[in-house]
Amino acid sequence: MARVNNRPPPTSDISSGASSMEDTASPYSLQSSDHPGLVLVTHTLDGTNYSSWNRAMLLALTAKNKSAFIYGSLPRPSNSDLLFPAWNRCNSMVISWILNSVSKAIADSLVYFSNASDAWDDLRTRFQQANGPRIFQLKQDISSLHQGSLDVNSYYTKLKTLCDELQAYIPTPSCKV
Repeated sequence: MARVNNRPPPTSDISSGASSMEDTASPYSLQSSDHPGLVLVTHTLDGTNYSSWNRAMLLALTAKNKSAFIYGSLPRPSNSDLLFPAWNRCNSMVISWILNSVSKAIADSLVYFSNASDAWDDLRTRFQQANGPRIFQLKQDISSLHQGSLDVNSYYTKLKTLCDELQAYIPTPSCKV
């Protein structure tokens, strides 16, 4: 049966804990190229570009199999759990990657978080708010966009970028049962 949350089953022997860190499919696995100074995305979160930064970070963290740390689906094990050192190491690595991808002012406000999911939630709370003026500006830009001297590919790319950003501001409907 497939595990939905990517969390390995509880373990009581040291060999199981060690094997989960060596398994490249495990969220506890780190590659030799993974280090705290690694910059995962090319554009830094400055507060105005949360939507595109968020998408880029999600792609990068998913590629590194570390998205469970920001979603909180891999909760902190107890200090006595054999997987705690591996969890703590990966969680610290993810926090470092987040700090490297935001402006200094934003990083200063995140540096004391001890859990990657708390830092991620803080950023979402601060920057994902429905931004009325930005939504209005995007709609204006889309409606006034003309191909002019742009080639078809450049025009389409510009239009698609605006539409994708606007779509990111529209909340996903949820069903309350």
